[in-house]
Amino acid sequence: MSDQKIHFYKGPAGGWGALKSVAQHLQAQGIALKGAKTLLSANQADGFDCPGCAWPDRDHRSTFEFCENGAKAVAAEATAHRATPELLGAHTVSWLAEQSDFYLENLGRITHPLVYDAASDRYQPIAWDQAFALIAAQLNALATPDEAIFYTSGRASNEAAFLYQLFVREFGTNNFPDCSNMCHEPSGQGLKPTIGIGKGTVTLDDFEQAEAIFIFGQNPGTNHPRMLGELRAASKRGARIVSFNPLRERGLERFADPQDKLEMATLGSTPISTHYFQLRIGGDLAAVKAMAKRLLELDDAARAAGQPRVLDMDFIAEHTQGFAEYEADLRAERWEDLIEASGLSREQLFAAADLYAQAKSSIICWGMGITQHQHSVATIQQIAGLLMLRGNLGRPGAGACPVRGHSNVQGDRSMGIYEKPPAAFLDKLGEVFGFEPPRKHGYGTVEAIQAMLDGRGKVFFALGGNFAAATPDTAATWRALRMCELTVHVTTKFNRSHTIHGRQALVLPCLGRTEIDLQASGPQSITVEDSMSMVHLSSGMNAPASEHLLSEPMIVARLAAATLMGRSKTPWLWLVEDYARIRDKIAAVLPDFHDFNERVRQPGGFRLRNTPSERVWTTPTGKANFIPFKLPSDTPLRQAQRQARDAVVFTLATVRSHDQYNTTIYGMDDRYRGVWGHRRVVFIHREDLKAIGMKAGDWVDITSLWSDGQQRRAEKFVLIEYDIPRGCLASYFPETNALVPLHSVAIGAGTPTSKSIPVLLSLRPQDPPLAQARSVEDTAAHEA
Repeated sequence: MSDQKIHFYKGPAGGWGALKSVAQHLQAQGIALKGAKTLLSANQADGFDCPGCAWPDRDHRSTFEFCENGAKAVAAEATAHRATPELLGAHTVSWLAEQSDFYLENLGRITHPLVYDAASDRYQPIAWDQAFALIAAQLNALATPDEAIFYTSGRASNEAAFLYQLFVREFGTNNFPDCSNMCHEPSGQGLKPTIGIGKGTVTLDDFEQAEAIFIFGQNPGTNHPRMLGELRAASKRGARIVSFNPLRERGLERFADPQDKLEMATLGSTPISTHYFQLRIGGDLAAVKAMAKRLLELDDAARAAGQPRVLDMDFIAEHTQGFAEYEADLRAERWEDLIEASGLSREQLFAAADLYAQAKSSIICWGMGITQHQHSVATIQQIAGLLMLRGNLGRPGAGACPVRGHSNVQGDRSMGIYEKPPAAFLDKLGEVFGFEPPRKHGYGTVEAIQAMLDGRGKVFFALGGNFAAATPDTAATWRALRMCELTVHVTTKFNRSHTIHGRQALVLPCLGRTEIDLQASGPQSITVEDSMSMVHLSSGMNAPASEHLLSEPMIVARLAAATLMGRSKTPWLWLVEDYARIRDKIAAVLPDFHDFNERVRQPGGFRLRNTPSERVWTTPTGKANFIPFKLPSDTPLRQAQRQARDAVVFTLATVRSHDQYNTTIYGMDDRYRGVWGHRRVVFIHREDLKAIGMKAGDWVDITSLWSDGQQRRAEKFVLIEYDIPRGCLASYFPETNALVPLHSVAIGAGTPTSKSIPVLLSLRPQDPPLAQARSVEDTAAHEA
């Protein structure tokens, strides 16, 4: 672990710092040689799909198809450390609950199925048959199947996810909270009414042709580092890269490609963003509307001067509906309101819009900096409207690009992991498997937590993930889990969720992506779907961490066989003898997966049909729809300011550190932001420090404000002076998840508003300040 310090990082994203970090993590996991060999198979045609992010693969032109954080994910999974029953059983669960997330993850791979023993407060080994029998007994004893909740992580394969949703629906419920409910749910809910599909429309080829790439609410240097390769190539050929982000993020500024010998030898780097707009947290909606309004005004001027129009009126006339209402909404917005809400000047907003108007083809990308806000669905619909104004859908070098997180979160949704399944899907599922699927909508994530709190959810089963750490309102979520009769977690490593358990609890260890999956017919491959709708095979190459591990498909099949004994026509155990059989069933249910086994064996796999790419609009109107949305005036921040009266209210965004992927903590450093050995930090503007009478290095407590009057507090965070807009703060999750009210969610999507939390800071005078060797002036001087 690094020494605790705050010190400005002078290097680019990537470069020698990334290579050093990879070597350190492989060494720390005791797999220097094995890890290096394993990484050579990452994202290769005959290898495994990286267990990290969902950024698509190129055509494997390089031996090195991994990034720094992907290497950390591989190292964490392929680790030599083992969390044996003896190691875990040496401590009470109460003691383990007091340890850090980093400590728990670093215990290593779990080697045996475990059951909680209340008398000793310890986990003990249990035989697989006994574990399945215990779960089946609890499920079958419920008054109704709807008392069971089945969570899904985005790392589950297509095969596991399909079997999982089939089992749960044969059991009788649609309670499918999943990680989409906490991240990109607004992308789907925003895009479906506008363009007819809840996915992005671009491919990597479009990145090679785009004249401009606009990036909203995303930090690819940490969250999707392989994306930097595409942005670097675009920068080098002269494309405009326009970033909107409250924080200055190194990956959006400059990047040194570790595979470029000249850059590495000369310590050089490539600029990424040609323009960088630091808008206010939550200011994206206003910024996008301002750009669209500016396009209307530019179009007015062009028409008056007899010049070519700025708007693509042919596209608008042929392919869209609702333009008149959308135009009227934009013209009614006042520039003063858009400037205030965005936190950008009129000149900045005009500059961004002019760049978009000048580009013949544009891609708009976004991440969770867009989706975890109250009005995220509306923001995404405004992004779609902005694309439509210039006809930037369904043609080369243009389109929408929501950048997903976990490596198969999009695939899980394609497989039917959804609490509100469409009737056509249920009809076909029932026809193929000979049962009547439940039609009642189930619980999403926030609804599931509330159901457990209310006693309506009594069994919680998680296929992967770290639910207790990933979810909002930590105290409420933990209380909900502890109220369950049974909690079950399918996992590779021990994590926070295994210490927050029901009256009975099981931890079931599974194979990882990097490991050989040997079934009755031989070694198996699974499939995944990336952010750009490409579906491809993934095959592990390492020996399993323990002989007692089962694959996720096998765990689901054996659980289904034990629970549905005598009630199911599905040949569960026969299906998992050969995963090609599962894929045949997927093809029988899902038309887009026709000839699944044949197509996925083609080099690079295949792309699912993407109708907006063809300018086919599967909306009720048969067109792409403009959806107007008036800029909200009574925001959560303004409500909090009225509640706080004279106190200074900030807006806090939760973010990842660079040594982190989702809730998995790889280390205690955040290299690009200059934070070493710390996680309890708050980034704040220098002038805001002066305004509240505090200084960098002071320790504070954070309290969030919400209409329910409950106090949500996170204690002992150090203030770090940073280049961030006035009135805005940033801090890491899961440490600050406790501040997110359970019912503060995106309207129309239910996603927690983790990127826009109204908070107060209170000084902790009993803790001595921490010295910091950085400042905004230092940063500016270095960048100059």
